[in-house]
Amino acid sequence: MSRVVLTVGPQQTLRDVAKQMTERKVGAAVVIDPDAPGPAIVTERDVLRAYAEDRVTGDDPVRDHATERIVFASPDWSLEQAADEMVRGSFRHLVVIDAGQIVGILSMRDIVTSWAGEGATSEVPVQRTA
Repeated sequence: MSRVVLTVGPQQTLRDVAKQMTERKVGAAVVIDPDAPGPAIVTERDVLRAYAEDRVTGDDPVRDHATERIVFASPDWSLEQAADEMVRGSFRHLVVIDAGQIVGILSMRDIVTSWAGEGATSEVPVQRTA
């Protein structure tokens, strides 16, 4: 989990947020809107989809492209539980909340890196053709 979370305001432009994500080498930013009931998230996938579908008309506010219904994780979740939630929901980032505060973001990359770092191996059968 990354404890450094990129947070942005709802009025920031999608272009500006994409630049910040690129500069910080992160795949998601948490959108904090004091007028909303909770945080939202904007991901690389959201940015790509907006441009691919020609839904960007210039300096669109990021709130127009953010996902508001997000799944939160607890710091005591296992990696398996987090990965299962990501697969079920078809997303790659979980905002981690502890006592009502954002304490980090867990990405699919974090999970894979952790598992690979623990010495995980994979035996892949090789099929030979004659």
